[in-house]
Amino acid sequence: MTGKIAIVGNGDSITVFKAAGVATFPAENEKKAREALRKAAQEYQIIFLTEEFARPLADLLERFDEDAYPVVLAIPSGKGSQGYGEEMLRSAMERALGVDILFQR
Repeated sequence: MTGKIAIVGNGDSITVFKAAGVATFPAENEKKAREALRKAAQEYQIIFLTEEFARPLADLLERFDEDAYPVVLAIPSGKGSQGYGEEMLRSAMERALGVDILFQR
């Protein structure tokens, strides 16, 4: 699993990652994204997940928080940011450090 990176998201959002050599797991709906994320988690250390699927899969993402790997990071899709990735990052930093050092809100 060392150093392997993947992305789960809709086809348009992940195309540029595929061009950069990142393993891609296309998903057109929440069910397919859940299946793809589970599959990617077995082999990849870092997994990017488009925000459109991150919020509906929050229950699954919480399970990944219990282990060091995989690290799942929500990123904006081709439709733009919904702010959920930033929210996840802020929450993780607050849990780890006890204070919001990134956004200071």
